[in-house]
Amino acid sequence: MGVYSRTRWFYYQRNGEVMISGEDEISLRKSDKPNSLSYETVVPYREWMNGAELSLTVGEYGCCSRLMSKASRSLTRYEETAPYVPQLIYMVPKAETVKSRSLSGRAYIGFPVNETVIYPEFQKNLEELAKIRATIDSVRNDSDVTIYAISIKGFASPESPYDNNARLASGRTQAVKQYVNELYGFAPEFISTSYEPEDWEGLRRFVENSSIPHKKEILALIDSDREPDNKEWKIKSEYKDDYRYLLDNCYPYLRHSDYVVEYVVRSYADPDEIGRIMMERPQNLSLNEFYVYAQTLEQGSPEFIEVFETAVRMYPRDEAANLNAANTAMSRGDFISALRYLDKAGNSPETIYASGVCAYLAGYMDHALELMKKARDLGVGQAAEVIEVIENKK
Repeated sequence: MGVYSRTRWFYYQRNGEVMISGEDEISLRKSDKPNSLSYETVVPYREWMNGAELSLTVGEYGCCSRLMSKASRSLTRYEETAPYVPQLIYMVPKAETVKSRSLSGRAYIGFPVNETVIYPEFQKNLEELAKIRATIDSVRNDSDVTIYAISIKGFASPESPYDNNARLASGRTQAVKQYVNELYGFAPEFISTSYEPEDWEGLRRFVENSSIPHKKEILALIDSDREPDNKEWKIKSEYKDDYRYLLDNCYPYLRHSDYVVEYVVRSYADPDEIGRIMMERPQNLSLNEFYVYAQTLEQGSPEFIEVFETAVRMYPRDEAANLNAANTAMSRGDFISALRYLDKAGNSPETIYASGVCAYLAGYMDHALELMKKARDLGVGQAAEVIEVIENKK
């Protein structure tokens, strides 16, 4: 907007100069001057405008359009209101007095018919024996770990008299124990053993998941009160083709040695050390140690999120681990993962509250309100604020 004296206006007109406000300026004589002037314009919004200030600048011009003075004053400021995000409640896992852990595995060690001596070169024994060694070495070579027990349980398949299978299962289990003892020099009592003459449970799982013609009848025989030898004879004599299929495709896998390595891991208190262990051997950390490390990081940062997502990978069935992982998933807008974690987070007041937060952030306000009221009644103080926000929205 330009305001001119009579002389100055004529000067611009006669000399063909661009007016102060531009070529499209609307001119009004003094006699037509209104008490106020309205100005309106529309410009595209850009992200940089968030937090920008609109100012009115007044300049006084003298001869030859020389700027003599200039002053500005703020008219208004535009700033987008950040959307409300309910507080996320992370659960503090219980600290473990003793960090007791175990690793388990299954080896299919082959033996010649009716023998109980291990021949490393027989069938795939080199590969299967290596599995046992790898399991033990994975913890034995860790200076923070102490192995305190190993257990081995042997199984045989049902084809042959039960008493003979008992002898084979027992003898072959002792052979595996002897192999491990000779390799590592453990004390004799360090390794405990047990055996099951015939793995009927394994046979049942295989039959149930198969599509053999007489599946129903064979399952009924397996579940019956018949003696093991009679069960096996009945299947073999009445369902010969099915039996042959089981003999070739199932029975070899019923002869196995299951082993468990039990050990303790020392505790960690220094967050820097916990961070290093998380990168190198996360299985050594307790859930509480993951939490301690997370408290040194900025909440919602990629590093913070990684801690809780690593924790839930190490403890996939733990309710606290799943609740905390659900919170990190919500913080990055991944509601599908959050719901998956919440399904395994139990039904604690904190889990109900987190489910309400997930519903709120996903836009399901009615369901969020219902869950928040339930969480509030169960003692979650943060729920009251969310309830107020939802009710004000309505």
